[in-house]
Amino acid sequence: MAAAEKPRYYVTTPIYYVNDAPHIGHAYTTLACDVLARFKRLDGYDVKFLTGTDEHGQKVEKSAMARGIAPQEFTDQVSQNFRDLAAAMGYSNDDFIRTTEERHRKACQALWQTLIERDEIYLGAYKGWYAVRDEAFYGEGELKDGPNGEKLAPTGAPVEWVEEPSYFFRLSKWQQPLLDFYEQNPDFIAPDSRRNEVISFVKGGLNDLSVSRTTFSWGVPVPGDDAHIMYVWLDALTNYITACGYPDQSAADYQAYWPASLHMVGKDILRFHAVYWPAFLMAANLPTPQRVFAHGWWTNEGQKISKSLGNVISPYELVNRYGLDQTRYFLLREVPFGNDGDFSHQAMINRMNSELANDLGNLAQRVLSMVNKNCDAAVPTPGPLTEHDLALLTPARDLLATVRAALDRQAFHDALESIWVVVRAANAYVDHQAPWALRKTDIDRMGTVLWVLMETVRHVALLMQTVVPTSAGLMLDQLAVPADQRSFEFWGEAGALKAGTALPKPQGVFPRYVEESQGA
Repeated sequence: MAAAEKPRYYVTTPIYYVNDAPHIGHAYTTLACDVLARFKRLDGYDVKFLTGTDEHGQKVEKSAMARGIAPQEFTDQVSQNFRDLAAAMGYSNDDFIRTTEERHRKACQALWQTLIERDEIYLGAYKGWYAVRDEAFYGEGELKDGPNGEKLAPTGAPVEWVEEPSYFFRLSKWQQPLLDFYEQNPDFIAPDSRRNEVISFVKGGLNDLSVSRTTFSWGVPVPGDDAHIMYVWLDALTNYITACGYPDQSAADYQAYWPASLHMVGKDILRFHAVYWPAFLMAANLPTPQRVFAHGWWTNEGQKISKSLGNVISPYELVNRYGLDQTRYFLLREVPFGNDGDFSHQAMINRMNSELANDLGNLAQRVLSMVNKNCDAAVPTPGPLTEHDLALLTPARDLLATVRAALDRQAFHDALESIWVVVRAANAYVDHQAPWALRKTDIDRMGTVLWVLMETVRHVALLMQTVVPTSAGLMLDQLAVPADQRSFEFWGEAGALKAGTALPKPQGVFPRYVEESQGA
């Protein structure tokens, strides 16, 4: 398939705020995008997968001052932590954007200029409550009282009263167009519970949005008025079009990838992506993204994760303790994507041992060991397929369509469960067909049974390349599947294992995890 003929898929993470070290939440969001990007590439798409860091704003300026270094030096250091995380987690992003880059400053200022020319921004004065931690403005009615009578944002962040000159975006004007847009595009916000929240918020009334600040200087200067810098969220959201070459709308990447197929975000920043961002784009007469998915948060052994509790989960610690593929698998398997989830070490060990080691790892090891021992270490020749063979092989071949549909709605847990239905069926088929007994009574039938099992493992491994790429690659190596035949173009009979193909000596892919205290 020539590149020009390929369908396009553009998936983005939020750009991560650089005043903190990467944690499980960052790893989770980007992992979901990585799985989608890998799947779409295998499925014949031309993919652009973007992540990066959000480096402007009052919070960053304060953090840099606290360390006694310049904001640029601070952001250079902390942004690198997120690049390092991408490498450590095996992410396949095509670009990494920083909002301190020149390409991004140009894009932000061009968007601002367009909004000015279209009379979507005007100069006024802001009086109201602002949360530095959230980089967000809040109305009086949204605030709650803290334990000492202080005002807090709905997120629990402290707020401060701000009075300063400010440019405003005419957000109120876009209330009805946004509601019409949500109605015409029912899949724009997911899951449904989040969609309902956003619609309720917009129906409650939108006020014009303050989009500049004058009380600090770390940000993109407002064109023609250097006393103001752009509100950090107007700056941050623009990253998605910066990476496509905006403001050059004739750029190849802009033509190919914008509008984005999917913005993946945490539920805490949904309002910015599902209300402000489409409003900015509509006001600039630019296409809106196709979908915004807001996932849930993790707790740790039942407790809210916070630095003050000292229970922040480091993705590096998980990878070092359990393995990269095991960590990737658990994060997308444990919780229905979109819901909040609880991390526990016991749950992680259970998933690793019962599903990866016992169900899939043991299946592949048993089958390949029997082939190695009884079929001269080569793919056996299949005979006529029976009803029992097809009862396993047909669902295995149907998996691609099932998984594709699940991932298109970001239902990673459903995708993995559908794969495990086939894995469990394959284990039951081994026990029922008993190829070790057939070796003595019907050697040809034994060959057919083992071939059916190998084909089932091949289909599972092709799909699992998206979630556990290293381990799935090892399984495909052991099936002697050539590196250039691991895309979905070779799904089903098109890539079926050929009788007589020599196989390497099998080795275990998913070892059981044993706690060190138990003598591992």
